[in-house]
Amino acid sequence: MSPDLREEKFPGIPPFPDSVHTAPLLRISLYKLLLQDPTEQDQLWRACCDLGFFYLDLRLSLANKNLYKSSSNLEVDGPLFSQMQTGCSLLEKSYFSYRLKRNSGMNLPATYKGLGSGVLDKSGAKDRIEFYNVSKDDILGISNALPAPAMLNNHKPVLRSYIQTSHSLISLILGVLNKRLQLPESRLQGLHRLKAASGDQVRFLRAPPQPKEDRGTALEGHTDFGSITVLFNKMGGLQVRLPAGIEPIPPSRSNSLDTIEQLHGENGDGEKWVYVRPLPGHAIINLGDAMVKFSGGILRSDIHRVVSPPGAQAGTTRFSLVYFSRPEDKVMLGALKESPLIAQSAGDEPEEVINSRTGY
Repeated sequence: MSPDLREEKFPGIPPFPDSVHTAPLLRISLYKLLLQDPTEQDQLWRACCDLGFFYLDLRLSLANKNLYKSSSNLEVDGPLFSQMQTGCSLLEKSYFSYRLKRNSGMNLPATYKGLGSGVLDKSGAKDRIEFYNVSKDDILGISNALPAPAMLNNHKPVLRSYIQTSHSLISLILGVLNKRLQLPESRLQGLHRLKAASGDQVRFLRAPPQPKEDRGTALEGHTDFGSITVLFNKMGGLQVRLPAGIEPIPPSRSNSLDTIEQLHGENGDGEKWVYVRPLPGHAIINLGDAMVKFSGGILRSDIHRVVSPPGAQAGTTRFSLVYFSRPEDKVMLGALKESPLIAQSAGDEPEEVINSRTGY
């Protein structure tokens, strides 16, 4: 069967409900981007300017191994995602987090964050998600090796392949944006070299089911600090806050409690929170704040959060696999005014220029 004809459901996972508003993310074909299809590049540019979120369809590229040989590690049922679900015990993860922080005195990129260790709002509500970060520089040998759970040490080749493939995707996207922003050749790619020291990291996330009587936000609304984020998951829970002028996809089944709950998320300025529907064979891509800085505000980094999955999915543990790309450590984040397009957008007002690694 052609990959385009696959049923858009994940086996073994309760179906995503048809009773909620969803985000109108554009579907961008990796296969067509690799072929430098101008229409697909137009769609990518539109998605990055309007919302900063889009689907990257990997299916034809996964089928054509000669075209994109490493893509099998990007499948949501691939080896890295599977081993994450069986992963390390909480005790082992907490132990390594403690060792790293005690020995270094700082928050290193390979750390574990436990459930409820973060505060969501002024009321003191705790977050409902745990994650473990793995540094790109550690896995590729760019930095000194960090202690890690045995499961990760035993699967470094898979992690290395995942990092390299994710970075290839990001470089491809940066190449399209570089041209549309009228920057010198490979300017953006040159700020994100694979072998250069950076804050790039792989993150494994787990959000257990929440009590039926108390389902709420698992991770508060935020934008990503870095450049481009590559996300894989099988279940709902990710929500984006749509800006005024972008309408959600309405539910196909109306008059439901789920629909009413979504409308209650609307803000006074016309923005509303809506779910991002996970799709088999697709990654969810979003831009971070660094791309807004580089482009002088032309590109968008949208606010998003994680909540309890909708419908029957609420009773299932939600796993996610993420790659966060950041500019190289020495890069200063500011408008790249060698582009006339960016210079015009940024204007003459002084801007705050910050360091990619430290944030100041």
